[in-house]
Amino acid sequence: MKKTVLVIDDDRVFNALLVKNLERMGLEPTSASSWREAEKLLALHEPDLILLDFRLPDADCERLLPLLAPQCPVVVLTGFGSIRNAVSMIQLGASEYLTKPVDLAELELTVRRALETAALRQTLQHYRKRISQGQGALVGDSKQMRAVYGLIDAVAPTDVTVLIQGESGTGKEMIARAVHERSARADGPLVTVDSCGLQEQLFESELFGHERGAFTGADQQKKGLIEEAANGTLFLDEIGEIPAAIQAKLLRVIETGTFRRLGGTKTLRADVRFVVATNRNLLEMSRDGSFRSDLYYRLSSFIIGLPPLRERREDIPALAQHFLDSFRKTAAKELAAETLKHLLAYDWPGNVRELRNVVERGFILSRGARKILPEHLAFIPGVASGSGGTTLQYDYEPTLEDIERDYFGKLLVKYGGNRQKAATALGISERHAYRLILKYQLYDQ
Repeated sequence: MKKTVLVIDDDRVFNALLVKNLERMGLEPTSASSWREAEKLLALHEPDLILLDFRLPDADCERLLPLLAPQCPVVVLTGFGSIRNAVSMIQLGASEYLTKPVDLAELELTVRRALETAALRQTLQHYRKRISQGQGALVGDSKQMRAVYGLIDAVAPTDVTVLIQGESGTGKEMIARAVHERSARADGPLVTVDSCGLQEQLFESELFGHERGAFTGADQQKKGLIEEAANGTLFLDEIGEIPAAIQAKLLRVIETGTFRRLGGTKTLRADVRFVVATNRNLLEMSRDGSFRSDLYYRLSSFIIGLPPLRERREDIPALAQHFLDSFRKTAAKELAAETLKHLLAYDWPGNVRELRNVVERGFILSRGARKILPEHLAFIPGVASGSGGTTLQYDYEPTLEDIERDYFGKLLVKYGGNRQKAATALGISERHAYRLILKYQLYDQ
């Protein structure tokens, strides 16, 4: 796809010369001779690069740069060349600065450098995000997981929307990453959105972006995560939590490949693949009206069902060893045979996430020992504790908040961080559970 360039210059002869040379370079230019004309073009399409005249008849470059630079690279052209102007333009966000009359060879070099720099910056952000998130491998050779691998291999090379269904903690994000990394979009970004816990307007702004002045505090334009995922994959986790109004807009994006930012009138194109996940029964939700049926049927064109850990116990030894290997730095450590028996016997309500937590804590509690023993698993209900119940002990008179915080924290540990199961045990909604996690900062439970 050709890169697009918008030329904004009131000298029509010079403007036409620039357009002609940009076409010769294999780019797709459009032109405007005033800011008023440029605004109309920008309302229809966002270019990959802007060539901006320093002096326009109806606007000053100093005012325009803070508006344009966050959207795309801007090269300023001027007949008023000076070091002071160059420095001020760069400080305001200009990518490059050229003085008229412009040498056409220098123009080509500058334009290509600005476009390449923008592309490299986007790629760098993508890889920084991947490194910060960490990369994990799919582990398990059970019959159920081999079936999952087959589905991934079948759907990954396509651009079909994928719905991943499975209990909390089963590794749905790992499956989404595998789909992305085995697709033609693997060199593009994988952007993850947790749909749970965000207010409707905030979620809409995060997903679609917003225009300046769209709401109180929106003092500049902000691109949404759909745009960040351009040429890549957008992974929407907890899709069942998305508000009804956003469901309708999401359906439009998936079906038409177009969307608008919050507060905007410009139609933008989304070159992105959607992978979504849920631990809820979307079919039942579509039947009772809590989830749009048309969106469900659009999402369910290809479903990957991820089995809970209790249904693929033969994968537990390999998973436990994989986690153990990732925790140890120098000294080797292994699971005792009796410890492994306990791991195989446990039902793992928190699934793979809970297993990882158990192995990590066992690793810590075993300290300098070479093996992790059953007594290091006392936080698994019924193992080395004699009871599966939850107890609280204080050497002071606790407040209600103390009891709420500690009991909810123990439930999160018991259920491997599974908010839904902890909420059910308490008789509260999952959203209420999420608020308790935020209130007491129980993120790592």
